Amino acid sequence: MAARSGAAGAYVDLWHSGLAEAVAALGEPAFPEALERSLRHLVSFEMMNGFAYAPGGKAFDLDNARIVGDRTTIVDHYLAGAYILDPFYDAVRSGRDGVLVMRRLAPDRFAETEYYRRHYRATGIVDEIGFILKLRHADAVLSLSRMGDARPFSNRDITRLESAAPLLKALAERHWRERFTLPGEDERAAPTISHPLLSKRELEIVTLILKGHSSYSIAATLGLSPNTVKVHRRQAYAKLTISSQAELFHLFLSRR
Repeated sequence: MAARSGAAGAYVDLWHSGLAEAVAALGEPAFPEALERSLRHLVSFEMMNGFAYAPGGKAFDLDNARIVGDRTTIVDHYLAGAYILDPFYDAVRSGRDGVLVMRRLAPDRFAETEYYRRHYRATGIVDEIGFILKLRHADAVLSLSRMGDARPFSNRDITRLESAAPLLKALAERHWRERFTLPGEDERAAPTISHPLLSKRELEIVTLILKGHSSYSIAATLGLSPNTVKVHRRQAYAKLTISSQAELFHLFLSRR
């Protein structure tokens, strides 16, 4: 028992020491890396990075200077339009706040989507926890990712980060609130799933399919019966002359 208490005390001391360095770097270019170092005393992770989202929904680079892995996939493809299928993006757009745990937030068929196969898995990320930041001109998500052969975050890891979240968010918001400004194109609309042949309901359903919702999940989200969802899906696929989600993804998103 004493050994466990000693270990716990050591990590708390290191966390506090790291926080002091981060506070000293507030408003300076060194802050993100100092914050990242301090968080590593709480949990292990391979990468910290972040994206901001304008009120219209368009995504921007917040903190991607220390990318682990293929930057083209993790940053460039994401900003080119892949982000519209990101569960974290949906959480921000729905007005959520606080801590986001990817494996708890993602739809029930997320790992079977073309987005997951072509983008998310290609990043090397195996688990991700995000902190929603409320900035002056945008909302943002600062993410911690386990990558490669690492194990997903444990419940203890999540509890530690949830406990640290209020302080982490206060510091990060203070740092980026003034430093982050939207480029001149900030009013440009975000990419959307649209097609002139599809009805509003059919567009809602194909969008949820692309995001990883099963027929039952779509039914619960839209207040429909699963059979009604299947009918709309068949009608949409017939209008688009496709027969699979892979073709649906290619039609709407592969060029991005």
